[in-house]
Amino acid sequence: MSNHTPLSNESVTPSSPEADRNEERRSHRAVRSLKRPLQFVSFWVAIALPFVYLPLLTRGLGDPQVTFSFLMLLALNVFALYIGHGYGE
Repeated sequence: MSNHTPLSNESVTPSSPEADRNEERRSHRAVRSLKRPLQFVSFWVAIALPFVYLPLLTRGLGDPQVTFSFLMLLALNVFALYIGHGYGE
């Protein structure tokens, strides 16, 4: 009887530098493929958000919930501006 195992030893060997580079290229490509749509959405969210918090401003910022909502929307607007700033380039 032979001591043959159905599993290959390739799965336990350390990865080669070439395999690491291929994985890095794949992840870099994935990031690049998501960058443009994310910038597009962020750009248009940054354009639209001021129209959303205008009613909050007309209502007044005396209520703590309205003030909190306004500040959160303002923070989201700044974040969207940061992410979407390079969209038109």
